[in-house]
Amino acid sequence: MTPDDLKALIRDVPDFPKPGILFRDITTLIGNGPGLAASVAMLAEHARAAGAEAIAGIEARGFIFGASVAAQLGLGFVPVRKPGKLPVPVLALDYALEYGTDTLEVDPGAIAAGQKVVLIDDLIATGGTALAAAQLLRQAGAVVEQALFVIDLPDLGGADRLRAADLKVDSLVAFPGH
Repeated sequence: MTPDDLKALIRDVPDFPKPGILFRDITTLIGNGPGLAASVAMLAEHARAAGAEAIAGIEARGFIFGASVAAQLGLGFVPVRKPGKLPVPVLALDYALEYGTDTLEVDPGAIAAGQKVVLIDDLIATGGTALAAAQLLRQAGAVVEQALFVIDLPDLGGADRLRAADLKVDSLVAFPGH
């Protein structure tokens, strides 16, 4: 499959989660076996080229792709969680959203000092969540130099924001103008 084939498997949902938003839904991509396999293979190739020693995924859809890439590469997976989901003492980071704040948590014992971790999520929009996840992983001792996404919404500036924070950013498909 080509990136254009993958793009064709991503469903557009108008006015979700609020009027005026065109939501790019990966449910149709992950529901297509060849599409899911091709997505994971492409992300795995990028992660391999980056020298990944572990893969981190952002809750929730980043778990789908991140854990699959980790399994394909024979690497460990580090979940970056929403608050209160991990049963051990955690590192936490509050970060700004368009309206308010949110928090991410990680188990610091899941990362070895200096371990090269590649961050994966389904979509990069404004970059706030991915930037917070990278900062949190770095606080835990990881070396985070690469972030991978299935979808980039380049007009929202998230990938550029991550690049400004010394992260290389790659995506499989882009939807300009949204």
